[in-house]
Amino acid sequence: MGTPADAGDAPAAQRHTPSLPEPTGPYPVGTTSVHLTDTSRPDPWATGVNARELMVSLWYPAVPSDGARARYMTPAESELQLISRGITGLPPDVLSTVRTNAVTDAAPERSQRALPLVVLSPGFTNSRSALTGLAEDLASHGYIVAGIDHTYESFGTAFPDGRVATGLAREARRRGGGSPEKVAAGRAADVSFVLNELTGAHPAWPGAGLIDPSRIAMAGHSAGGAAAIAAMLADSRIRAGIDMDGATAAPIPDHSLARPFLFLGKQSNYTPGSGGAVTTWERTGNA
Repeated sequence: MGTPADAGDAPAAQRHTPSLPEPTGPYPVGTTSVHLTDTSRPDPWATGVNARELMVSLWYPAVPSDGARARYMTPAESELQLISRGITGLPPDVLSTVRTNAVTDAAPERSQRALPLVVLSPGFTNSRSALTGLAEDLASHGYIVAGIDHTYESFGTAFPDGRVATGLAREARRRGGGSPEKVAAGRAADVSFVLNELTGAHPAWPGAGLIDPSRIAMAGHSAGGAAAIAAMLADSRIRAGIDMDGATAAPIPDHSLARPFLFLGKQSNYTPGSGGAVTTWERTGNA
């Protein structure tokens, strides 16, 4: 099931407010968030929780609007991200003041054609907010973008009722129970569920009718990049993928992955044969 969730208005303009780069495309950008619950499976990280709750942000081409710009993240999420990373000397809510470009709940631009969908998956411990700049730019060029917060894998995920999920998956990793393979498989299941919710008969977002279900791609950073492979192997609806700076976890079958996939990373770390820090790309790329 899906229920709209208020993305929150950004605070009033402040001196020295951090800002995201302006999108480069011709379309204004709108955004909204939805709270989704998958009752078909238990949460992989929270013991005794028999459903998987997710927060998903959607960015899309919008009609011009002078409405309030969306909040980058909530103050509670900002504080958890900073504290968990040992970052001091900054106001705990500083990330919630980052100036974005998308207008909250702006009316979608009603194109005469269906639009491609890109699913974004952030790095481990990061929230979906970390990919906002990329999402806004894609939306400005005519894409619909769905950014997923993989609950308990981020340092903080705020829900509409005020609950904030923390980093249980990181704690599991410290105890030896949160393998990269488990993370990738769980994220692949999250992605398939979100696609069901956006392209099914009763979509969770009123603007979902704009999505072209035959043109779906996924991109992820770090653990999200590794999950892009797992998601493509599990779900044939994903027609292309990008791994941005992520060591791979899901094994590629002998018959390979017969859909376009891009590896994007620092040359010294990932170039095959270079002896870089990450060797899984060389193994995966030869599959």
